[in-house]
Amino acid sequence: MEDHRYLALTDGRLSPRTSKTANSAIRYLPERVVGILDGEYAGKSVEEVLGFGGPIPIVGSLAEGLELNPTALLIGIAPSGGRLPEEWRPVLLEALRAGLDLVSGLHFYLSDDPELAAQARESGVEIYDLRRPPKQLPVSTGRARLVEPLVVHTVGTDSNIGKMTALLEIRDGLIEAGAEVGFAATGQTGILIEGKGIAVDAVAADFIAGAAEQLVLEAAEGNEIVLVEGQGSLIHPGYSGVTLGLLYGSLPDVMIICHQPTRRSPHSNDGVYDWVTLPSIGEMIAHSEAVIRPVKESKVIGVALNTSDLSEEEARGVIAEIEAETSLPTTDPVRFGPGPLVEAIEMAKRAKLGASCKKLSVEAEKVMV
Repeated sequence: MEDHRYLALTDGRLSPRTSKTANSAIRYLPERVVGILDGEYAGKSVEEVLGFGGPIPIVGSLAEGLELNPTALLIGIAPSGGRLPEEWRPVLLEALRAGLDLVSGLHFYLSDDPELAAQARESGVEIYDLRRPPKQLPVSTGRARLVEPLVVHTVGTDSNIGKMTALLEIRDGLIEAGAEVGFAATGQTGILIEGKGIAVDAVAADFIAGAAEQLVLEAAEGNEIVLVEGQGSLIHPGYSGVTLGLLYGSLPDVMIICHQPTRRSPHSNDGVYDWVTLPSIGEMIAHSEAVIRPVKESKVIGVALNTSDLSEEEARGVIAEIEAETSLPTTDPVRFGPGPLVEAIEMAKRAKLGASCKKLSVEAEKVMV
């Protein structure tokens, strides 16, 4: 997939909240997104709809999209439940016939669909199901706690709040500062951008922690910092199980908490969770630290905000308020840069290294005695 040129299908749902996969491809793989297929916004640019992305064109038909010379059709949204909407089938078949690969993050594996698979074989193209997990995964044994690099994990006050985006911004900041960083992609969009990973929400429950552990061990090789992409939220009625398995498998040294100040109830496309009131960020920090404490002491060391629905003045005001409330470095890493969070992680890395050196010194003294 590394050389694909994508035409991303968003089907009338191109927006900051409803087209996560397309949005992330636009933000982090801009040179490989040739266009967006979305009849609702045809004729506009991505910048006009999302507020970023520049002049990438939006087209209303696959025929128009083919004129942009894509090599793959990317499913740019994640419908509820991850199923294949039947109204997409004609477009997907047409894309296969035109010689495009299909790249999908749906829970429904397109390569398992007899009609689509047959057309792919006939056309000599591939179907990539990003969410399909490896066949053999271990049960976690806690080995992630033993890796030398600092392990950083994003947790959130809600799902679909920017945990992956915040971590990618932090990664870029750390690399710019000279750090050697491994990124553990745990969702379909992270896998698309990183080129590898395991979508933990598609893994059988007993093996979620094992998948996270495996990703940490792999990302630790040759790096001094491991960034583990977060999923869901510990208090989300629908996705908390994945969040807990990921937390216990990755066993992070420190956490960055992600928060959208205007959220009042857990994310859903139809308001089904409006009966739940989100905790305050202070309560969520305490909860996150308490949940992991039985297996590892891990502290939240920074706050990454999503202020996309606030004015710049409002955003800066909220950042100041939350920083005062939590006594933690706080920023919107997309809007204002990840600097404060990069500094917090670098400090935590030095603290872990210092503790390791002290432990080795004590052990050496015992041997000498």
